[in-house]
Amino acid sequence: MFYMASMVRQVPSSPVFPWPLMLLLLLLFRYAGLTFGASKDLVCEPITVPMCRGIGYNLTYMPNQFNHDTQEEVGLEVHQFWPLVRIRCSPDLLFFLCSMYTPICLPDYRKPLPPCRSVCERAKRGCSPLMSQYGFEWPERMSCEQLPQLGDETLCMDQNSSETTTLAPPFPKPTPKPRTRPPSPPQCDRECRCRDPLVPIKREPHTLYSQVHTSPVPNCAQPCHQPYFSADERAFTSFWLGLWSVLCFISTLTTVATFLIDMERFKYPERPIIFLAACYLFVSLGYIIRLVAGHERVACGASNSVGGDQQYVLYDTTGPALCTLVFLLVYFFGMASSIWWVVLSFTWFLAAGMKWGSEAIAGYSQYFHLAAWLIPSVKTIVVLALSSVDGDPVAGICYVGNQSLENLRGFVLAPLVVYLFTGSLFLLAGFVSLFRIRSIIKQGGTKTDKLERLMIRIGLFTVLYTVPATIVVACLVYEQYYRPSWERALACSCPSERQRSGVGPDYAIFMLKYFMCLVVGITSGVWIWSGKTVESWRRFVARCCPCWLQKATAPPSMYSEASTALTGHTGTGLTSGIYHKAAPSHI
Repeated sequence: MFYMASMVRQVPSSPVFPWPLMLLLLLLFRYAGLTFGASKDLVCEPITVPMCRGIGYNLTYMPNQFNHDTQEEVGLEVHQFWPLVRIRCSPDLLFFLCSMYTPICLPDYRKPLPPCRSVCERAKRGCSPLMSQYGFEWPERMSCEQLPQLGDETLCMDQNSSETTTLAPPFPKPTPKPRTRPPSPPQCDRECRCRDPLVPIKREPHTLYSQVHTSPVPNCAQPCHQPYFSADERAFTSFWLGLWSVLCFISTLTTVATFLIDMERFKYPERPIIFLAACYLFVSLGYIIRLVAGHERVACGASNSVGGDQQYVLYDTTGPALCTLVFLLVYFFGMASSIWWVVLSFTWFLAAGMKWGSEAIAGYSQYFHLAAWLIPSVKTIVVLALSSVDGDPVAGICYVGNQSLENLRGFVLAPLVVYLFTGSLFLLAGFVSLFRIRSIIKQGGTKTDKLERLMIRIGLFTVLYTVPATIVVACLVYEQYYRPSWERALACSCPSERQRSGVGPDYAIFMLKYFMCLVVGITSGVWIWSGKTVESWRRFVARCCPCWLQKATAPPSMYSEASTALTGHTGTGLTSGIYHKAAPSHI
């Protein structure tokens, strides 16, 4: 006070300020602040976080230093450290975590009582190296430097060798009051292991040992059926696949049979539709074999060295024979159908854009067949040579990429994207040429009804293929992106936690994928839905049963006129009536 007063006298030019009043106000504000701070009493509440019960104290307060308002929020966050607590990387970790997330609350002491720095350092020293191996660092919010040391002015908690909570001196140890503890709910086991319904692979000699794992657990196989789906959903899957595979088989068989009884009717550029339908005929046959034989006989295996009587989905196999047969039918002819789609779009581009005639395009048919059958053959042989055939736990068929993401991307997803993009590019160029031709014909005063009907038919068939193919690609992208998290949840969480978190595949997306894989075969018959098909079958039946010819009620000319009106072109192919025969240089 004396020093401050002398300073005032040395500056006579400054205005006189009531320094004693200022000091009095500061003291009042300081006293008021302390009073207000002391008035905020901590409300003690019993600890309800299952992981933090029985650690030496049973009362805490909220909010904690991490701004958690309720213990439910605390439980959701602190249980992320349960794997570290489970493997006991440090005996001090559990006490340290609970003292940070559920700080102790004492009725006779109204100040925060954090853990001592030594507790944090021991927990970090034991667990930080293990966390670093998996790419995790010690959380900054739990930095040891911000905690008080044992013996400082700030009181802190430590844990002795017997794992009982002690208070650093000079604070006296409180005498806990006896209270009845409510029964704790069963804790969720978050240890990553090969738990039910996964199938453990034992150490006995087995072809899958050390070759298969369910992330992140080695020597652990997926069960025969998708564990995320219920028994009712599995039953509906069989019905769903059976329904669409049978319809696809009937539609494609009708298309192929119509071609066989009247081959001259289907010329290039529309003939690839027939081969595309034939491919889907065999794809549907693969699904029908699965339907007749059953899910377990096609896609699953069982052995005494693998979990006893438990069935597991097939991994990296070229057998049994039924599995290989279904794989050949579904994969080989499925990929061949995609290439025939590219050939179809390419021939339409040659006819519409390059003005090639049917005979000119047919001159290169051997190259079309070489590409459509050779490329899928090479891919199929490679898959079989690498023993990459595996079972589908949802559909019950054998395919490639059901268990390996690398095989899914390399043998299925990437080729489908390339085929879809290439075919769409040729179609777009062909449509641009058709619109240009239409405008030229209109300027000449000629009717364009036939050409417009042809463009509508081509556009309809394009939509009926590109939309399902795009949806299949999208479903595969969804599957390969989320599959690791589905597998990890099976190995590292209990069923109740999986149900609460909603982790798992979407059943509707899988059903949509299988439907779109078969619907193209059903819609491939759109091109033959005309009066010419009726006429072709009438002539075929008349040849087989001549007596029917006399009972015909309408002359052939009636069917011919009706078919021309429906198709927009004659039986000579796409180019009849629109283009002339191409120059010999194209052949």
